Amino acid sequence: MGGKLLKEIHKVRPFDSVQQELFLNLIRTADHLMRGFEGLLKPYNLSPTQYNILRILRGVGECGIPCKGIGEHLITRDPDITRLLDRLEGRNLLTRQRDTKDRRVVSTRITAEGAKILKELDKPVLEMHRSQLAHVAEMKIAQLIDLLEEVRGPE
Repeated sequence: MGGKLLKEIHKVRPFDSVQQELFLNLIRTADHLMRGFEGLLKPYNLSPTQYNILRILRGVGECGIPCKGIGEHLITRDPDITRLLDRLEGRNLLTRQRDTKDRRVVSTRITAEGAKILKELDKPVLEMHRSQLAHVAEMKIAQLIDLLEEVRGPE
């Protein structure tokens, strides 16, 4: 068991530590899985983060969410949420509206067009996740989830 990454990246010397090997394996695996996801989103001209934003907006429903709250829900950090929202708004996938009581708050909502794209992607995304991990037993997947949550540490 182990050592596969050494061969994949053509590394001659062993890793400096097991922690380094874990870190590089996580990055390599995330990249491997993301390539398939990015390919699925490409025809829709969406990045994974833009897709995540649309999912967040669909999840919060008609009430919407303040722009600053979106960042707290994202899977990966992005320092320029405003730019991402501008692009999605320009494509009519979301709307932003200032709160009438507190003009500093801008509420963001998914549009019918944004919801339509997500609906089209729901099944293909789920099938992609299943096929990417079809060779791994569900019990092992559950163990990996637990381990990854442990690695992220306590809240």
